Amino acid sequence: MIFMLFLFLAIFIVALLLVSWIFWQYISWRRRLPSPDYRNLDKSPQPELWNHTAHLAWLGHSTLLLRLHKSTILTDPVLYERVGVRIGPWVIGPKRYTPLALPLSRLPKPDLVLLSHAHLDHWDVRSLRAVLSPDTTVVVPQGTAQLIRRIGKGKVIELAVQETVSLEEGLQITAIPVKHWGNRYPWNRHYGFCGYLIRLKDRSVFFAGDTAHVSTFSALRDVGELDVACIPIGAYNPAHFQGAHCTPEQAWDMFLQTGARYMVPIHWGTFVLSQEPVDEPMTRLLQEAGSEEGRIVIRNIGEEFSWS
Repeated sequence: MIFMLFLFLAIFIVALLLVSWIFWQYISWRRRLPSPDYRNLDKSPQPELWNHTAHLAWLGHSTLLLRLHKSTILTDPVLYERVGVRIGPWVIGPKRYTPLALPLSRLPKPDLVLLSHAHLDHWDVRSLRAVLSPDTTVVVPQGTAQLIRRIGKGKVIELAVQETVSLEEGLQITAIPVKHWGNRYPWNRHYGFCGYLIRLKDRSVFFAGDTAHVSTFSALRDVGELDVACIPIGAYNPAHFQGAHCTPEQAWDMFLQTGARYMVPIHWGTFVLSQEPVDEPMTRLLQEAGSEEGRIVIRNIGEEFSWS
């Protein structure tokens, strides 16, 4: 009896020390993060005025709204105040310091939703429930289709890297390999991740999703001239984050690899996910671009770009 009591006490003490260590690590991490004030937006996109050519708006983080001819496309929709683990009515995770550029009431119904990977800041179930309908096409990486089927909306298509699917009106989506990881939780090791090449008639957009630096994007030149490349530029500090994310300088290099005419930087300016100052990614990107900075056509959440 005494032995069992001592064993229980030892287990309790070890568990308490472990929880205390985890909590201390979390507090220490939080102290190293920037604490920006909440920012209002100067601009909001006006998709109701778009015609049937080529338009793109950055709604925040990695969420882009595109109109290519008659097709409306939404990438990695994250449309609410917080991202993270949902427990009942609460979400445990980072909070926006910049609002969503377009309220849900004005967001056009997408014909196609592209999901780059299942991380909580890219694959938000509440947002997906809000935008999906039974006839929405949802393209996802290999191994993740069941996550959409659980929602019960949308026609899901799962792509392996380098695989292409042809949709209505000639829209083609190709899964492009990137350097990242796909786990939603520690045990989801089979979940895939990718970027997407979007082609429709004479329009083309590359959405990189989330990636560390690679030297393989030059292969995109083989499909012809690329209009726009949407490349992540944030979440690179501390340095070991660069195993899955790129610096602004590396993002510019990957943009040049693609041969695209224009660049749209994403994955910054919305949530505090890392230790770099929140405005540093764009500052460093513009410095790296130098005299070619005019090719960076969207620099703030809420801005939109049209091309022909």
